[in-house]
Amino acid sequence: MDLKTASSLHRLRLVSAPEAVSFLLLLVCSVLKRTTDFNAVPVMGAVHGLLFVLYVLFWLDAWNRTKWSFGTAALYFVLSVLPLGGFYAERRLKREAEDAVAASRVRAESAVKA
Repeated sequence: MDLKTASSLHRLRLVSAPEAVSFLLLLVCSVLKRTTDFNAVPVMGAVHGLLFVLYVLFWLDAWNRTKWSFGTAALYFVLSVLPLGGFYAERRLKREAEDAVAASRVRAESAVKA
């Protein structure tokens, strides 16, 4: 995995958990708006909207660089619209990055021995 691809996955990973938290907070604010006089929906909506747009931009970049299959790319997009999906996406992306690092170390060791 080259540096640009690793950076792309890292950016997607970094934004996935905050996007999931903002989605949950927006849901809580929506309930509070309807049950109390507290109305933070406009603020949380803007924060979540910004994080969601960043997630989609980083997702597109990662899809382009990693050459994911359509199914893998669709999975990461669907995870962005599920309330807890961002947390799952972050863990899965972390595992994918660790596997890529391990594979590159094995290739490097093989090249040195050859």
